[in-house]
Amino acid sequence: MLNFKENNPIKLFGEWVTEMHINTPDKPLAVCLATVDSLGRPSARMVLLKGYGSNGFIFYTNLKSLKGRHLIANQNVALCFYWELFGRQVRVEGEVSLVSSKDADVYFRSRPRDSQISAWASRQSETLNDSKILDESIKIYTEKFAESEIPRPDFWSGFRLTPRNIEFWQQRPSRLHQRLLFEVTENGWNRKWLFP
Repeated sequence: MLNFKENNPIKLFGEWVTEMHINTPDKPLAVCLATVDSLGRPSARMVLLKGYGSNGFIFYTNLKSLKGRHLIANQNVALCFYWELFGRQVRVEGEVSLVSSKDADVYFRSRPRDSQISAWASRQSETLNDSKILDESIKIYTEKFAESEIPRPDFWSGFRLTPRNIEFWQQRPSRLHQRLLFEVTENGWNRKWLFP
């Protein structure tokens, strides 16, 4: 159940994430990321959350991908975490900004070498007419960086979502679910309960 006394949504989120990792240790922190294009048309896909804290929620991507282009054109986004095992959902809405080059470099170096190669080799979201094209690209970059550390591509970075509201949803019988909304104000977080 929800922690009725907690006034900090980031701390409450951390409690839920810790519980999720204890019970499902092999699961990455997947989240649905919703963006909109320049015409206001929505698009959603799953990404992996790579960090969170008082400064926001962080994920990484190819800046030339569809989501990367959306994020640069319109910084208003939403995240939706759903943990079916626990009957829980967390929705986050806010604005994104690019992480620092230093932070992006540090995370990129922490990735497995194959993932670093794929960041260079894949023209994410572009049409792939023949899988041999991707195979050849992987081969080219594998050979190019065979004897060296792989640098972060300038078209690959991370985004930090600064939340303006965070809603926690806890499933209950008879669909009388608990919904607790936190909204950011000049004085910190304001919390209120919502009807199910």
